[in-house]
Amino acid sequence: MLSILFFIFLLTLSYYAFQALKNISRSKWTYWTYWIVCLGILINFFIRFWIYDRHEVLEGPKAYSFGIVLSMAAAQLVLVLFLFGEDLQRFIKLLIEKRKKSSKRKFLPSRRKFVSQMALGIAAIPFSSMMFGMFDGKYNFKVFRYELEFDDLPDAFDGYKIVQLSDIHCGSFDNYHKVAQGVELVKEQQADAVMFTGDLVNNLSDELEDWKELFGSITAPDGVFSVLGNHDYGDYYKWDHPEEKTANFEKMIEMQSEMGWDLLLNESRRIERDGQFLHIVGVENWGNGRFPRYGNEEKAGRNLTAEDFKILLSHDPSHWQEKIQENERNYQLTLSGHTHGMQFGIDIPGVVKWSPIQYRYKYWAGVYQEHGRYLHVNRGFGYLGYPGRVGMWPEITVLKLRKKQA
Repeated sequence: MLSILFFIFLLTLSYYAFQALKNISRSKWTYWTYWIVCLGILINFFIRFWIYDRHEVLEGPKAYSFGIVLSMAAAQLVLVLFLFGEDLQRFIKLLIEKRKKSSKRKFLPSRRKFVSQMALGIAAIPFSSMMFGMFDGKYNFKVFRYELEFDDLPDAFDGYKIVQLSDIHCGSFDNYHKVAQGVELVKEQQADAVMFTGDLVNNLSDELEDWKELFGSITAPDGVFSVLGNHDYGDYYKWDHPEEKTANFEKMIEMQSEMGWDLLLNESRRIERDGQFLHIVGVENWGNGRFPRYGNEEKAGRNLTAEDFKILLSHDPSHWQEKIQENERNYQLTLSGHTHGMQFGIDIPGVVKWSPIQYRYKYWAGVYQEHGRYLHVNRGFGYLGYPGRVGMWPEITVLKLRKKQA
């Protein structure tokens, strides 16, 4: 029922937006072309989502179908907003004229045409941006660099460099060469350690097969540490038997080991320099709302004290908000991902950082500091759902740890 209602909503949106086209053109060929394109996009979307493939995760042609519908709907919404404003103004004028009992005043059609032309011009911006995001923006890898100061950082780790990756979602990738360029950019940072904060796949461990060698080529002197995200458990796939899900999860663990990644399942590791230690604590996924809670920070950090310097890897930043930022074990730095920055927004360093995802997550991209502790939320290396990125480009984070000078 919901799918039918959604289809009707999109169809209604297309019809209302069509009025702008009618105001600037009288060509029947233009009208036919508009409706053939709109109906073709909507029917393809409906078939792929609710008839052909009902799996929740979007990949391949299904993802592109969703992306094209989203691009079209964004442009049509702009048109509707302009037309609705004009219609409302005309309606109010009509009421005024009726109250004056005058039928001689006419509303200028030229103004209606001008509004439609302006609306079409502005509507082209989100449409072209989202189409660009699908075909180029999703591989527009950016390096974000931060220096974080700590009072209690061991002297031996002053200047220690970490590269954080998150949300690779390799099942969504469709261009090996572009992804390989992103991996080379990771290697160029020459990190002391690489830390991955979850969602290596969309659902199935088999998605990693074609990418295992490439991502396994990422190395660092102190190792590559990883944790699981909500998509790595196969929870969103319709398994025929529970044993299949278990086997998928076991293969995920095995493949990360084959890549040389040290997967932390509610456990910790330590890195030693000159008799001093940096502790890496990795928890399984813990999220608010509908997201599963496999993580256990108490188990992962059971042998550590508040005085130990710790870096916690936890996929979902809501875990930091709910459990970590005031934890008595004093986790000095937490690395998360999960939000993707919604893959859409405006992100100009030092000027503006905005995305609709901020109305869902308090901590959603970049560095935050509260209670003397840091959280960094990575915008993600890959993409999911909408097969692109607009404004929120794929991220490689370089974090340099510094000892705060007295």
